[in-house]
Amino acid sequence: MANPSLPNLLARSFLAGEPSLDQIVSRCTQVLGRRWLWLRPLAQRYLETTTSKTRPRQREVADFILRDPVFSRIWSERAHTLAIEQWLPAPSRMAPVPAARAWDIPLIDSPAALADFLWLDYAELDWFADLKKLTYKTAHPRLRHYYYRVLTKQSGGVRLIEAPKRRLKRLQREILAGILEKIPPHPAVHGFFKGRSIRTFVAPHVGRRVVLRMDLRDFFVSFGAARIQAFFRTLGYPESVADLLGGICTNAVPRHVWHDAGSDIDPAEFERVRSLYSRPHLPQGAPTSPALANLCAYRLDCRLAGLAKSAGVTYTRYADDLAFSGGSEFEKHVERFSTHVAAIALEEGFSVHHRKTRIMRRGVRQHLAGVVTNERINILRADFDRLKATLTNCVRHGPASQNRTAHPSFRAHLDGRVAFVETINPERGKRLRTLFEQIDWR
Repeated sequence: MANPSLPNLLARSFLAGEPSLDQIVSRCTQVLGRRWLWLRPLAQRYLETTTSKTRPRQREVADFILRDPVFSRIWSERAHTLAIEQWLPAPSRMAPVPAARAWDIPLIDSPAALADFLWLDYAELDWFADLKKLTYKTAHPRLRHYYYRVLTKQSGGVRLIEAPKRRLKRLQREILAGILEKIPPHPAVHGFFKGRSIRTFVAPHVGRRVVLRMDLRDFFVSFGAARIQAFFRTLGYPESVADLLGGICTNAVPRHVWHDAGSDIDPAEFERVRSLYSRPHLPQGAPTSPALANLCAYRLDCRLAGLAKSAGVTYTRYADDLAFSGGSEFEKHVERFSTHVAAIALEEGFSVHHRKTRIMRRGVRQHLAGVVTNERINILRADFDRLKATLTNCVRHGPASQNRTAHPSFRAHLDGRVAFVETINPERGKRLRTLFEQIDWR
């Protein structure tokens, strides 16, 4: 007899194995006991509609089947002829999309297996994943998984630091090392990946006739929990596992965190940011966030790289910084090209910070990520002078006098800035390192 759960069972069959036309039709035939003529066209439309880079949820596939005009007509007119002959078990094994099969990621086919992978019991796993957003609702700081700090920008904007607490950070590092670092990002990506750096990001643009720099607004916050969970499903993890992994790697900021924000923040900007951070997103302080952002932006990078190639242009990305460069032909059409970039970003769920867009021709200083690229790679003179002054004052008056933003790891912060200069200009970096080593940190 006909069964009202048939669309859900067909959806399970679609996802139960190889996402190929013949295999989907074969599994559905097994369920229905007959190879209906409409089955193959339905599976074909499904494969044409869904992208091979993202694995949908079962309910999304069921909704697609119910909305399909042909199936909808058959379901309404001839439902009594559609009988379930065999119930397929829910898929429990890994089912990655074809592109993900070569990646050496661990087999985690159940929440219990994920708990074992992270050295937790299930209750702890449920607590840290927080799919019910319990920590979002609590006002007690000890029950939260993150430390928060609201900073005011000179422009009137606001920046939120979300630092995971010790135990959650350990779990995120396990996921980073055990899963995410085994997956290569797009070749155009140069941030947060071994062997790539700001130097490799800017090097392809040295000595070019024109350089276009664009910035993606609210980069990490743009990656919602749904996109992160879809990424883990694409790797082959079952929905229950993907949801838990996504919960561990995302965070929703409680509204009362913003009570400590300064009164000099622009009210409209403050409300926009508070609303944005209240949704589960990639927290900038989590170890997993840079890698996840890179991997989940793969389609964006593919489209921008394709656009650049068609225009004879070089493209690289470092986190939210997009860089394009080319010759005389690119110079003629660079404004129109930037419009196409913004449109692609919007279609992929991002927005361009238009006020930060810069078109830099050969006659002006061309710089990317604080690095000059006109004739050779070099550090910006103003940045070098500011850092040198800070280090000099630390030597003379102590580091506390220069830590105006109360940075919790000021020594490591300065060390990192000096190391950056050393990678770009070793001679200048050596002079700064000499100053750094003279600072009394007692």
